[in-house]
Amino acid sequence: MPRLLTMTTSTPDTTPPENPADEGAKPFMRTVKSFVKRAGRMGSGQIKAREELGPKFLLPYQPGAINFEAAFAGAAGAGGQNDAPTNVQRPVVLEIGFGMGEATAQIALTLPGTNFLCCEVHEAGVGALLKRIGEHNIPNIRICNHDAVEVIDHMLPLGSLDGVHIFFPDPWHKTKHNKRRLIQSPLVAKLAARLKVGGYLHAATDWQPYAEQILEVLSAEPKLKNRALPDHPELAGYAPKPHYRPLTKFENRGIKLGHGVWDVVFERI
Repeated sequence: MPRLLTMTTSTPDTTPPENPADEGAKPFMRTVKSFVKRAGRMGSGQIKAREELGPKFLLPYQPGAINFEAAFAGAAGAGGQNDAPTNVQRPVVLEIGFGMGEATAQIALTLPGTNFLCCEVHEAGVGALLKRIGEHNIPNIRICNHDAVEVIDHMLPLGSLDGVHIFFPDPWHKTKHNKRRLIQSPLVAKLAARLKVGGYLHAATDWQPYAEQILEVLSAEPKLKNRALPDHPELAGYAPKPHYRPLTKFENRGIKLGHGVWDVVFERI
């Protein structure tokens, strides 16, 4: 099945810092990237969208905590009966790697009362999502065109997120490349620490060996519990597809060909 979203962030070396209190204080000297930076060409529409909408919807990387209220100023304009009151802090969900932004745009429209901070390193994907934001008038997305691990380390305070989405990351099929997979224990520990109690981490993949690894890694994180258990024991730890995650044309095509898709949803405890 074709990749729905291209994974776009780096995974730190699996050697943990000597002092856990220093976690996030500085990047590891050795990293194994889970993405390959491509020099894809941007279309004229994407270039125009970046020029016109970039100043409002692009957040520059900064080595300091993000101010969500300032970053998402105007996001309440999404409207809809499920929108949060303007005097209430809106939930914030981090998305790591959105590819060309098709699913991201649909989710933001489905959940107008939630703000989405979306990390992507590929310029064409950023331009494509900005174009979708303009076409569909989506105010509750902000994009950081930067390595998500550095964003997590330096911009996201502990306990600041209500959710994390990682949809169809690159599975790195060859065994020798498995170390490049994004979802591994060091990153999951960082994400769990930045989730609020009750917040969730939702990953989806169409590659069964990666699904098994994701389930194993998340199950081993002491700050997380599997939302699918015990409500859905028949799914062996996997979750039913949440209503907000859309079926894209690529996923529909794969399902018709008999390909599986696995959702894994864990909650911060």
